[in-house]
Amino acid sequence: MSTAITTAITGSVLRARPDGSFRLREAVQVGERRLLGEVIRIALDSITVQIYEDTSGLRPGVTVAGTGRLLSIRVGPACLGRIFDGLLRPIGDPRDPYVTPGLQDEAEAQRFHFSPDVQVGAQLTPGAAIGSIGNGGGRASALQLRCLVPPDLPPGQVAEIAEAGRYRHDEPVCRLRAADGTLHAIAMSHEWAVRQPRPVAERLARDEPMLTGQRLIDCLFPIARGGTGAIPGGFGTGKTILLETIAKWCNADVIVYVGCGERGNELAGMLAEFTALEDPRSDRPLMERTVIIANTSNMPVSAREASIYTGITVAEYFRDQGLNVTLMADSTSRWAEALREVSGRLGELPGEAGYPAYLSSRLAAFYERAARVRTLGGAPGSVTVLGAVSPPSGDFSEPVTTHTKRYVSCLWGLDARRAQARFYPAIHPLQSYSVVAGELARWWHREGCTRWEELRRRFLTLLEEEAKLERMARIIGRDAMPARQRLVLLCARLVNECFLRQSAFSENDRYASPARQAVMMRLIGTFIESAERLLETGVPPESIAAEPIFRALMRMGEEIPEGDWERFSALEQDLAATVRRLTNGLNQEQRCTPD
Repeated sequence: MSTAITTAITGSVLRARPDGSFRLREAVQVGERRLLGEVIRIALDSITVQIYEDTSGLRPGVTVAGTGRLLSIRVGPACLGRIFDGLLRPIGDPRDPYVTPGLQDEAEAQRFHFSPDVQVGAQLTPGAAIGSIGNGGGRASALQLRCLVPPDLPPGQVAEIAEAGRYRHDEPVCRLRAADGTLHAIAMSHEWAVRQPRPVAERLARDEPMLTGQRLIDCLFPIARGGTGAIPGGFGTGKTILLETIAKWCNADVIVYVGCGERGNELAGMLAEFTALEDPRSDRPLMERTVIIANTSNMPVSAREASIYTGITVAEYFRDQGLNVTLMADSTSRWAEALREVSGRLGELPGEAGYPAYLSSRLAAFYERAARVRTLGGAPGSVTVLGAVSPPSGDFSEPVTTHTKRYVSCLWGLDARRAQARFYPAIHPLQSYSVVAGELARWWHREGCTRWEELRRRFLTLLEEEAKLERMARIIGRDAMPARQRLVLLCARLVNECFLRQSAFSENDRYASPARQAVMMRLIGTFIESAERLLETGVPPESIAAEPIFRALMRMGEEIPEGDWERFSALEQDLAATVRRLTNGLNQEQRCTPD
């Protein structure tokens, strides 16, 4: 084992004189407390180490010991339903709520039930399933996990296999004999380097959406399963609340939430709310299929930089189980600030706004690990990545937001004015986009919404026209505007208030299934088309807005519950009857008017 003697310490960056060979990104242990570090630079006569823990008390002369392996974490069934720090060490234990410095193993590792699916003599390849994993730690779970051959092991023949029973997650349950005769022990969990993407058999087309139950997202700015999305927004615009809502209602099997550099009291409040959420799919706690990685702003800054790699590695492990995973990083701006601080201590030349020149490539490498894939075991799985961005003063032109926009397929820009007006979700439709909407239109067509793409384009065009007319209305007043422009404002109000606004406190409106969203889109589209025809025949917009059907459409999201298709059908019939009555009444009036 190689060692080195510390010569200088600057914050979390340490320089040492090596005695032996080290390799880049190798994990090291520093001092008697075995503080965890990583080699980030190698020179002829020195190494530079980034320490992921508090360096108080360190001094020149302490020993740095190499481990011979890359910076790694242990992934397995014990990750589910727990809260970890940025290096996947458990926190929140009532007996010891603090993380003990240094590398350590759990004193009482959890036990899980293992049921073998293979026999001695079976030929296995990397990623193949050895057996199924039952529940552990007294927690129930609806997820069926498998014990897999780690991707970095060679193919081989099963030499030993454990009987069905309860075992520690890090205890060998199978031994695989490789072609060269080497025996490899396989446990229900294994270690994996956090900066190394896990291999897959192939990448699949992203042709189906990750549904969130939020109409503004699913219908106007959809995200593909296995895609990437960014949520930029200033302070108080609702980034964390939006992520909580998506975590509860999205159609993902596993949620990985990374609280990266957020304020401690804010993250503590979020954790208290998150752990109390109920899973609408199983009526059990949502935490049973959630992994939370909490790294607050007062924790070591270098650990904040590693936390998103820890999160994406955990997500890839569950993806390899054939599951659909959603990773939420809140926020990547704090992660970029950690990069900037460490880069400054290394003496690197700063780039734009002081960020290191490699900020763009690091962001690209992170988002590139999102994908919908066929795993080595043959099952389809996906990792969808959502990154919250906290631009200073809500300035979307700052470097982190600008670079992020280059690598994500969806952008949900949060607007401070909408948030102040209690318009949630506060996503501004003119500051957001989705480059995969055209590809996902086929999925909506298969679900029966054949006009989805047409209506989506119509809504966005209407909202853009509204933004232009609102400025004019503030100058000359709405009453002085032409009837056509007043109708545009009326229809845009319906789209905004009925379709885009969605109350998380409403029992009926907090979630909308794809079928319900399609029905509401069709009803609003029919109203807009009918209103335009009525305007051409001489019915003013004010008369249309005074009809009871307009209020019924405005309130249908909150008043009509999920699955009540009869009320939606009745609403559609009332709309048609209103249009006929207004048309007939106008015709009758024209016939009675003398020439």
